[in-house]
Amino acid sequence: MSLSRPSRKALTVAALGTTQTLAWASSYYLPAILADPIAAGLGVSKPMLFGFFSASLLLQAALGPAIGRAIDRSGGRGVLMVSNLVLAAGLVALGLARGPLSLGCAWIVLGFGMAMGLYDSAFAALTAIYGREARSAITGITLIAGFASTVGWPVSAWLAGAFGWRGACFGWAAVSLLVCLPINRFLIPKPAAPIMTEAVRPDAPAPANGMVVLGFVFGAVGFVTGAMAAHLPHLFELAGATTTAAIAAAALMGPAQVAARLFEFGVSKRLHPLVSTRIALFLHPLAAVLLGALGAPAAAGFAILHGAGNGLLTISRGTLPLALYGPIGYGRRTGIIVAPARVTTAAAPLLFGLLISRLGLGALFVSAGLGLAALAALAFLRVEPEAAAARGD
Repeated sequence: MSLSRPSRKALTVAALGTTQTLAWASSYYLPAILADPIAAGLGVSKPMLFGFFSASLLLQAALGPAIGRAIDRSGGRGVLMVSNLVLAAGLVALGLARGPLSLGCAWIVLGFGMAMGLYDSAFAALTAIYGREARSAITGITLIAGFASTVGWPVSAWLAGAFGWRGACFGWAAVSLLVCLPINRFLIPKPAAPIMTEAVRPDAPAPANGMVVLGFVFGAVGFVTGAMAAHLPHLFELAGATTTAAIAAAALMGPAQVAARLFEFGVSKRLHPLVSTRIALFLHPLAAVLLGALGAPAAAGFAILHGAGNGLLTISRGTLPLALYGPIGYGRRTGIIVAPARVTTAAAPLLFGLLISRLGLGALFVSAGLGLAALAALAFLRVEPEAAAARGD
Protein backbone atom coordinates (compact mmCIF):
# COMPACT_ATOMS: atom_id res chain seq x y z
CA MET A 1 0.00 0.00 0.00
CA SER A 2 1.45 3.34 -1.05
CA LEU A 3 1.73 6.18 1.41
CA SER A 4 0.05 9.55 0.93
CA ARG A 5 2.34 12.48 0.14
CA PRO A 6 2.21 13.94 3.69
CA SER A 7 2.89 10.50 5.18
CA ARG A 8 5.71 9.89 2.73
CA LYS A 9 7.22 13.26 3.62
CA ALA A 10 6.90 12.59 7.35
CA LEU A 11 8.63 9.23 6.90
CA THR A 12 11.44 10.86 4.92
CA VAL A 13 11.93 13.50 7.63
CA ALA A 14 11.93 10.87 10.38
CA ALA A 15 14.39 8.69 8.48
CA LEU A 16 16.76 11.51 7.60
CA GLY A 17 16.48 12.99 11.08
CA THR A 18 17.50 9.63 12.52
CA THR A 19 20.50 9.19 10.23
CA GLN A 20 21.56 12.79 10.83
CA THR A 21 21.42 12.25 14.59
CA LEU A 22 23.64 9.17 14.32
CA ALA A 23 26.01 10.77 11.80
CA TRP A 24 26.59 13.81 14.01
CA ALA A 25 26.92 11.63 17.12
CA SER A 26 29.55 9.39 15.52
CA SER A 27 31.69 12.15 13.99
CA TYR A 28 31.41 15.79 15.10
CA TYR A 29 30.49 14.96 18.71
CA LEU A 30 32.93 12.08 19.07
CA PRO A 31 36.03 13.98 20.34
CA ALA A 32 34.16 15.43 23.32
CA ILE A 33 34.07 11.94 24.87
CA LEU A 34 36.93 10.05 23.23
CA ALA A 35 39.64 12.75 23.02
CA ASP A 36 41.16 11.90 26.41
CA PRO A 37 41.36 8.11 25.98
CA ILE A 38 42.54 8.41 22.35
CA ALA A 39 45.28 10.88 23.28
CA ALA A 40 46.38 8.71 26.20
CA GLY A 41 46.24 5.51 24.19
CA LEU A 42 48.26 6.86 21.27
CA GLY A 43 50.64 9.02 23.28
CA VAL A 44 49.66 12.22 21.47
CA SER A 45 48.64 15.56 22.91
CA LYS A 46 45.03 16.68 23.00
CA PRO A 47 45.92 19.86 21.03
CA MET A 48 47.29 17.66 18.26
CA LEU A 49 44.14 15.54 18.24
CA PHE A 50 41.88 18.59 18.12
CA GLY A 51 44.13 20.05 15.43
CA PHE A 52 43.36 17.02 13.26
CA PHE A 53 39.69 17.44 14.08
CA SER A 54 39.79 21.12 13.06
CA ALA A 55 41.54 20.16 9.82
CA SER A 56 38.69 17.76 9.05
CA LEU A 57 36.23 20.63 9.46
CA LEU A 58 38.28 22.82 7.11
CA LEU A 59 38.20 20.00 4.57
CA GLN A 60 34.42 20.31 4.51
CA ALA A 61 34.71 23.94 3.37
CA ALA A 62 36.76 22.89 0.35
CA LEU A 63 34.50 19.98 -0.60
CA GLY A 64 31.10 21.61 -0.01
CA PRO A 65 30.46 23.15 -3.45
CA ALA A 66 31.43 19.98 -5.35
CA ILE A 67 29.24 17.82 -3.12
CA GLY A 68 26.39 20.29 -3.57
CA ARG A 69 26.72 20.09 -7.36
CA ALA A 70 26.54 16.29 -7.18
CA ILE A 71 23.30 16.50 -5.19
CA ASP A 72 21.90 19.06 -7.64
CA ARG A 73 22.54 16.65 -10.50
CA SER A 74 21.22 13.40 -9.08
CA GLY A 75 19.61 13.97 -5.68
CA GLY A 76 21.05 13.32 -2.25
CA ARG A 77 20.34 9.67 -1.56
CA GLY A 78 23.46 8.37 -3.27
CA VAL A 79 25.70 10.99 -1.65
CA LEU A 80 24.29 10.22 1.80
CA MET A 81 24.81 6.49 1.26
CA VAL A 82 28.43 7.06 0.25
CA SER A 83 28.85 9.23 3.35
CA ASN A 84 27.80 6.28 5.53
CA LEU A 85 30.48 4.13 3.91
CA VAL A 86 33.14 6.82 4.26
CA LEU A 87 32.25 7.59 7.88
CA ALA A 88 32.40 3.88 8.69
CA ALA A 89 35.82 3.63 7.00
CA GLY A 90 37.06 6.66 8.94
CA LEU A 91 35.83 5.25 12.23
CA VAL A 92 37.50 1.91 11.54
CA ALA A 93 40.71 3.75 10.64
CA LEU A 94 40.44 5.72 13.89
CA GLY A 95 39.94 2.52 15.86
CA LEU A 96 43.03 1.02 14.22
CA ALA A 97 45.24 4.12 14.63
CA ARG A 98 48.66 3.54 16.17
CA GLY A 99 50.23 6.99 16.11
CA PRO A 100 49.97 10.59 14.88
CA LEU A 101 50.18 9.74 11.16
CA SER A 102 47.42 7.14 11.18
CA LEU A 103 45.36 9.36 13.51
CA GLY A 104 45.62 12.25 11.06
CA CYS A 105 44.70 10.01 8.13
CA ALA A 106 41.63 8.75 9.99
CA TRP A 107 40.41 12.29 10.58
CA ILE A 108 40.93 13.15 6.92
CA VAL A 109 38.64 10.27 5.96
CA LEU A 110 36.13 11.37 8.60
CA GLY A 111 36.32 14.91 7.18
CA PHE A 112 35.26 13.57 3.77
CA GLY A 113 32.42 11.67 5.43
CA MET A 114 31.21 14.70 7.40
CA ALA A 115 31.34 16.88 4.28
CA MET A 116 29.09 14.42 2.45
CA GLY A 117 26.82 13.38 5.28
CA LEU A 118 25.89 16.21 7.67
CA TYR A 119 23.29 18.99 7.58
CA ASP A 120 24.19 20.81 4.37
CA SER A 121 23.98 17.64 2.30
CA ALA A 122 20.74 16.67 4.02
CA PHE A 123 19.27 20.12 3.33
CA ALA A 124 20.26 19.86 -0.33
CA ALA A 125 18.79 16.35 -0.54
CA LEU A 126 15.45 17.57 0.83
CA THR A 127 15.45 20.56 -1.53
CA ALA A 128 16.06 18.23 -4.47
CA ILE A 129 13.03 16.18 -3.41
CA TYR A 130 10.58 18.88 -2.30
CA GLY A 131 11.77 22.10 -3.94
CA ARG A 132 10.29 25.18 -2.28
CA GLU A 133 8.27 22.97 0.05
CA ALA A 134 11.46 21.76 1.75
CA ARG A 135 11.40 24.33 4.57
CA SER A 136 9.24 22.29 6.95
CA ALA A 137 11.29 19.17 6.20
CA ILE A 138 14.55 21.01 6.91
CA THR A 139 13.11 22.20 10.21
CA GLY A 140 11.96 18.69 10.99
CA ILE A 141 15.34 17.02 10.61
CA THR A 142 17.08 19.71 12.68
CA LEU A 143 14.46 19.20 15.36
CA ILE A 144 15.25 15.48 15.54
CA ALA A 145 19.02 15.81 15.12
CA GLY A 146 19.10 18.50 17.80
CA PHE A 147 19.38 15.54 20.18
CA ALA A 148 22.59 14.26 18.55
CA SER A 149 24.81 15.20 21.48
CA THR A 150 22.16 14.04 23.96
CA VAL A 151 22.21 10.62 22.30
CA GLY A 152 25.82 10.51 21.15
CA TRP A 153 27.73 11.47 24.29
CA PRO A 154 26.17 8.86 26.61
CA VAL A 155 26.41 6.14 23.94
CA SER A 156 30.06 6.96 23.23
CA ALA A 157 30.80 6.96 26.96
CA TRP A 158 29.06 3.58 27.42
CA LEU A 159 30.84 2.03 24.44
CA ALA A 160 34.21 3.34 25.63
CA GLY A 161 33.57 2.06 29.14
CA ALA A 162 32.46 -1.37 27.94
CA PHE A 163 34.81 -1.94 24.99
CA GLY A 164 37.48 0.76 25.16
CA TRP A 165 37.82 3.72 22.83
CA ARG A 166 38.76 1.51 19.90
CA GLY A 167 35.66 -0.58 20.46
CA ALA A 168 33.59 2.61 20.57
CA CYS A 169 34.92 3.60 17.13
CA PHE A 170 34.15 0.14 15.74
CA GLY A 171 30.68 0.25 17.30
CA TRP A 172 29.84 3.56 15.66
CA ALA A 173 31.19 2.23 12.35
CA ALA A 174 28.75 -0.67 12.64
CA VAL A 175 25.89 1.76 13.31
CA SER A 176 26.81 3.69 10.15
CA LEU A 177 26.82 0.52 8.04
CA LEU A 178 23.98 -1.45 9.60
CA VAL A 179 21.56 1.34 10.57
CA CYS A 180 22.23 4.53 8.63
CA LEU A 181 23.10 2.99 5.26
CA PRO A 182 19.90 0.89 4.96
CA ILE A 183 17.73 3.78 6.13
CA ASN A 184 19.21 6.16 3.57
CA ARG A 185 18.94 3.52 0.84
CA PHE A 186 15.36 2.42 1.38
CA LEU A 187 13.59 5.35 3.08
CA ILE A 188 15.06 8.41 1.31
CA PRO A 189 13.34 8.83 -2.07
CA LYS A 190 14.96 9.98 -5.26
CA PRO A 191 13.67 13.25 -6.76
CA ALA A 192 10.46 12.64 -8.71
CA ALA A 193 11.87 14.35 -11.82
CA PRO A 194 15.34 15.15 -13.16
CA ILE A 195 16.87 18.11 -11.38
CA MET A 196 17.26 21.04 -13.71
CA THR A 197 20.28 23.29 -13.76
CA GLU A 198 20.27 27.05 -13.53
CA ALA A 199 21.04 27.23 -17.24
CA VAL A 200 17.81 25.36 -18.05
CA ARG A 201 15.40 27.35 -15.90
CA PRO A 202 16.65 30.32 -13.93
CA ASP A 203 14.79 31.25 -10.80
CA ALA A 204 13.23 34.62 -10.11
CA PRO A 205 15.71 37.49 -9.70
CA ALA A 206 17.59 37.43 -6.41
CA PRO A 207 19.90 39.93 -4.70
CA ALA A 208 23.05 40.23 -6.79
CA ASN A 209 25.13 40.53 -3.61
CA GLY A 210 23.21 37.85 -1.76
CA MET A 211 25.86 35.15 -1.70
CA VAL A 212 28.50 37.56 -0.40
CA VAL A 213 26.17 38.85 2.32
CA LEU A 214 25.03 35.38 3.35
CA GLY A 215 28.62 34.11 3.33
CA PHE A 216 29.53 36.89 5.78
CA VAL A 217 26.44 36.34 7.93
CA PHE A 218 26.93 32.60 8.33
CA GLY A 219 30.70 33.02 8.68
CA ALA A 220 30.10 35.32 11.66
CA VAL A 221 27.51 32.91 13.04
CA GLY A 222 29.96 30.01 12.63
CA PHE A 223 32.57 31.80 14.73
CA VAL A 224 30.10 32.54 17.53
CA THR A 225 28.76 28.97 17.46
CA GLY A 226 32.22 27.42 17.57
CA ALA A 227 33.38 29.78 20.31
CA MET A 228 30.41 29.15 22.57
CA ALA A 229 30.51 25.38 22.03
CA ALA A 230 34.12 25.31 23.24
CA HIS A 231 34.12 27.94 25.99
CA LEU A 232 30.60 28.47 27.36
CA PRO A 233 31.04 26.88 30.82
CA HIS A 234 34.35 28.76 31.26
CA LEU A 235 32.64 32.06 30.39
CA PHE A 236 30.07 31.39 33.10
CA GLU A 237 32.86 30.73 35.59
CA LEU A 238 34.46 34.05 34.63
CA ALA A 239 31.10 35.66 35.32
CA GLY A 240 31.22 34.27 38.87
CA ALA A 241 29.42 30.92 38.62
CA THR A 242 30.76 27.81 40.30
CA THR A 243 31.91 24.97 38.06
CA THR A 244 28.80 22.93 38.85
CA ALA A 245 26.48 25.87 38.22
CA ALA A 246 28.32 26.76 35.01
CA ILE A 247 27.93 23.26 33.60
CA ALA A 248 24.28 23.11 34.65
CA ALA A 249 23.55 26.45 32.98
CA ALA A 250 25.43 25.52 29.81
CA ALA A 251 23.39 22.32 29.57
CA LEU A 252 20.29 24.44 28.99
CA MET A 253 21.58 25.40 25.55
CA GLY A 254 20.52 22.09 23.98
CA PRO A 255 16.89 22.17 25.17
CA ALA A 256 16.71 25.84 24.11
CA GLN A 257 17.82 24.91 20.59
CA VAL A 258 15.13 22.25 20.36
CA ALA A 259 12.46 24.59 21.78
CA ALA A 260 13.38 27.25 19.22
CA ARG A 261 13.12 24.71 16.40
CA LEU A 262 9.69 23.70 17.67
CA PHE A 263 8.75 27.38 17.56
CA GLU A 264 10.03 27.57 13.98
CA PHE A 265 8.10 24.43 13.06
CA GLY A 266 4.83 25.67 14.53
CA VAL A 267 4.87 29.47 14.42
CA SER A 268 7.71 31.24 12.65
CA LYS A 269 7.36 29.10 9.50
CA ARG A 270 4.71 31.67 8.60
CA LEU A 271 7.43 34.34 8.54
CA HIS A 272 9.90 34.90 5.72
CA PRO A 273 13.23 33.29 6.69
CA LEU A 274 14.82 36.76 6.63
CA VAL A 275 12.60 37.77 9.54
CA SER A 276 13.34 34.69 11.64
CA THR A 277 17.06 35.06 10.84
CA ARG A 278 17.05 38.66 12.09
CA ILE A 279 15.34 37.58 15.30
CA ALA A 280 17.87 34.78 15.79
CA LEU A 281 20.89 37.04 15.18
CA PHE A 282 19.72 39.46 17.86
CA LEU A 283 19.54 36.84 20.62
CA HIS A 284 23.26 36.27 21.21
CA PRO A 285 24.10 40.00 21.59
CA LEU A 286 21.12 40.34 23.96
CA ALA A 287 22.41 37.38 25.97
CA ALA A 288 25.90 38.91 26.11
CA VAL A 289 24.53 42.17 27.49
CA LEU A 290 22.60 40.31 30.19
CA LEU A 291 25.61 38.23 31.26
CA GLY A 292 27.91 41.24 31.24
CA ALA A 293 25.48 43.32 33.30
CA LEU A 294 24.21 40.73 35.78
CA GLY A 295 27.03 38.19 35.97
CA ALA A 296 26.48 34.64 37.18
CA PRO A 297 22.71 35.01 37.88
CA ALA A 298 22.20 35.54 34.15
CA ALA A 299 24.10 32.40 33.08
CA ALA A 300 20.98 30.33 32.53
CA GLY A 301 19.34 33.17 30.59
CA PHE A 302 22.43 33.48 28.41
CA ALA A 303 22.40 29.77 27.59
CA ILE A 304 18.70 29.85 26.75
CA LEU A 305 18.91 32.95 24.53
CA HIS A 306 22.09 31.86 22.76
CA GLY A 307 20.78 28.31 22.33
CA ALA A 308 17.49 29.52 20.88
CA GLY A 309 19.28 31.78 18.42
CA ASN A 310 21.67 29.03 17.43
CA GLY A 311 18.80 26.59 16.92
CA LEU A 312 17.01 28.99 14.58
CA LEU A 313 20.18 29.88 12.67
CA THR A 314 20.86 26.23 11.89
CA ILE A 315 17.52 26.19 10.09
CA SER A 316 18.18 29.56 8.43
CA ARG A 317 21.35 28.16 6.91
CA GLY A 318 19.14 25.84 4.91
CA THR A 319 15.98 27.88 4.40
CA LEU A 320 17.29 31.39 3.71
CA PRO A 321 19.23 30.48 0.52
CA LEU A 322 16.17 28.50 -0.60
CA ALA A 323 13.88 31.49 -0.05
CA LEU A 324 16.18 33.96 -1.82
CA TYR A 325 17.35 31.82 -4.74
CA GLY A 326 14.96 28.89 -5.04
CA PRO A 327 15.79 25.20 -5.45
CA ILE A 328 17.67 25.39 -8.75
CA GLY A 329 21.40 25.01 -8.05
CA TYR A 330 20.70 24.94 -4.32
CA GLY A 331 23.38 22.40 -3.41
CA ARG A 332 26.26 24.16 -5.16
CA ARG A 333 25.15 27.57 -3.94
CA THR A 334 24.82 26.58 -0.30
CA GLY A 335 28.16 24.79 -0.48
CA ILE A 336 29.73 28.13 -1.40
CA ILE A 337 27.71 30.16 1.11
CA VAL A 338 28.55 28.00 4.13
CA ALA A 339 32.25 27.55 3.31
CA PRO A 340 33.23 30.62 5.42
CA ALA A 341 31.16 29.24 8.31
CA ARG A 342 33.06 25.98 8.23
CA VAL A 343 36.37 27.84 8.37
CA THR A 344 35.34 30.16 11.20
CA THR A 345 33.76 27.33 13.21
CA ALA A 346 37.02 25.39 13.00
CA ALA A 347 39.14 28.42 13.98
CA ALA A 348 36.84 29.79 16.70
CA PRO A 349 37.85 27.59 19.68
CA LEU A 350 41.51 28.63 19.41
CA LEU A 351 40.94 32.29 18.53
CA PHE A 352 38.22 32.87 21.11
CA GLY A 353 40.35 31.15 23.72
CA LEU A 354 43.11 33.68 23.00
CA LEU A 355 40.58 36.49 23.33
CA ILE A 356 39.43 35.15 26.70
CA SER A 357 43.01 34.96 27.93
CA ARG A 358 43.44 38.66 27.13
CA LEU A 359 39.99 40.12 27.72
CA GLY A 360 38.31 37.70 30.09
CA LEU A 361 34.53 38.08 29.98
CA GLY A 362 35.09 41.08 27.71
CA ALA A 363 35.61 38.60 24.86
CA LEU A 364 31.83 38.55 24.66
CA PHE A 365 32.01 42.05 23.17
CA VAL A 366 33.66 40.45 20.15
CA SER A 367 31.09 37.67 19.73
CA ALA A 368 28.22 40.10 20.33
CA GLY A 369 29.75 42.51 17.83
CA LEU A 370 29.92 39.77 15.21
CA GLY A 371 26.26 38.97 15.80
CA LEU A 372 25.29 42.62 15.37
CA ALA A 373 27.48 42.94 12.27
CA ALA A 374 25.74 39.94 10.74
CA LEU A 375 22.36 41.47 11.60
CA ALA A 376 23.40 44.77 9.98
CA ALA A 377 24.67 42.95 6.88
CA LEU A 378 21.19 41.61 6.17
CA ALA A 379 20.09 45.20 5.57
CA PHE A 380 22.18 45.16 2.40
CA LEU A 381 19.97 42.47 0.90
CA ARG A 382 17.48 44.04 -1.45
CA VAL A 383 14.62 41.70 -2.32
CA GLU A 384 12.32 43.39 -4.82
CA PRO A 385 8.60 42.90 -4.07
CA GLU A 386 7.92 41.44 -7.51
CA ALA A 387 10.80 38.98 -7.09
CA ALA A 388 9.51 37.89 -3.72
CA ALA A 389 6.06 37.42 -5.22
CA ALA A 390 7.53 35.30 -8.00
CA ARG A 391 9.03 33.05 -5.36
CA GLY A 392 5.79 32.78 -3.46
CA ASP A 393 7.32 34.47 -0.39
